[in-house]
Amino acid sequence: MLNPNTNLKKAVSLPVFDYIAQAAKSLDLETYVIGGYVRDFLLERDKPKDIDVVAVGSGIDLANKVAELLPNNTKVQIFKTYGTAMLKFKDLEIEFVGARKESYVAHSRNPLVDKGTLKDDQNRRDFTINAMAISLNNSDYGSLLDPFEGIADLQNKVIRTPLDPDITFSDDPLRMMRAIRFSSQLNFQIEAESLSSISRNAKRLQIISQERVVDELNKILLSDKPSIGLRLLHETGLLVYILPELSDLQGVEQIKGQKHKDNFFHTLQVVDNISLRTGNLWLRWAALLHDIGKAPTKKFDKKIGWTFHGHEFVGSKMVKKIFKRLKMPLNEKMKYVEKIVMMSSRPVILAENVTDSAVRRLIFDAGDDLDDLMTHCEADITTKNKVKEKQYLNNFKLVRQKVKEVEERDHVRNFQPPISGELIMDTFSLKPCRQIGMIKDAIKEAILEGEISNDYEEAYEFMLKKASAMGLKK
Repeated sequence: MLNPNTNLKKAVSLPVFDYIAQAAKSLDLETYVIGGYVRDFLLERDKPKDIDVVAVGSGIDLANKVAELLPNNTKVQIFKTYGTAMLKFKDLEIEFVGARKESYVAHSRNPLVDKGTLKDDQNRRDFTINAMAISLNNSDYGSLLDPFEGIADLQNKVIRTPLDPDITFSDDPLRMMRAIRFSSQLNFQIEAESLSSISRNAKRLQIISQERVVDELNKILLSDKPSIGLRLLHETGLLVYILPELSDLQGVEQIKGQKHKDNFFHTLQVVDNISLRTGNLWLRWAALLHDIGKAPTKKFDKKIGWTFHGHEFVGSKMVKKIFKRLKMPLNEKMKYVEKIVMMSSRPVILAENVTDSAVRRLIFDAGDDLDDLMTHCEADITTKNKVKEKQYLNNFKLVRQKVKEVEERDHVRNFQPPISGELIMDTFSLKPCRQIGMIKDAIKEAILEGEISNDYEEAYEFMLKKASAMGLKK
């Protein structure tokens, strides 16, 4: 890790920085690259595609001047409300802002903004590791300005606010989620006083728009080990303002010596497990919500102990309510999550008795999402007993093998019955009626049960027999 006196000319060796430095000199503006780019360079992470540039003066004027110097008539997007501008150069997005100082009112995270110095701008940053700046000025090009010992916090893997955390988090409560998100992404510890402050200010999260909250939650879910962030959301009290349904899963009850597992911490383990297997955000969401129906369905039966009958059905119905409340997309992505939650126990039950007809139904109902469903089920194994874990995984291997065999033979994935409604109408001189649907459903069931093949000739003969039994004639 570099020290505060290090010259960071390598960090600003990208060609675009030459244009920015040239523009800054012509406008006589103090100019610095600040924030995430500096942090990630010091951490030797993948080169970011977003660069933040701060000018002691007009960031918009600087952006326009840079655009004049860049080749290919680069366009500048100006956001007058925020006093910022953005332009694209190759695969980079560069945002320009004038140095500013901020003050806040209690009911909003949108600050009152005034012109400021670089120090003012660094003071308003969320964390010490995001407050470091590198000079783009001729006099000290490549020098690091680190007033809050951000480098030390990088070395110690610490998330800490530059100023009083109560002020930092109360002013902009989204910073609480950002602290937890960075902790989850970087595997850093949140400094003790900053962590306590999140708990004290958790209620302030309610002034943040759901869209911004979900954006941070998605980034936590996409981290290598999401349970770090999810656990912190729970421990600080933020989770009850985001996903109270998930918080409700926490805890273990015991009656007459019988207890159930803690479904909250089980869920966190499943999310971690699935994150080792896939980067699919929506499959990770399905893992997060797969047991969400267990809290409302939990009952104690004197004969068999704790039950959660129908939790998959209840949970799948809860998905839409959650997505709607969080202002998430009510589209195919939501339906995908509903489907995985609804079917989350099907392969588990099937593993105990792998019959052709049950496999055909699984293939038909899961369709193109079958592999994702199986991946979820494998991630849902959280037993610490290695013998049982191996047994469960072997069971799912058998299911996967059976699925492959049946699929190759019967071709039932997303199939449509080989007999159409129009053919039924023409054959029996029918107008649209309930009997047509009954015949089509009967053909589908016969194929799934293995009574007939997924074949036109066999389906046609079955149709004639079924229609005759219903009193229909050709």
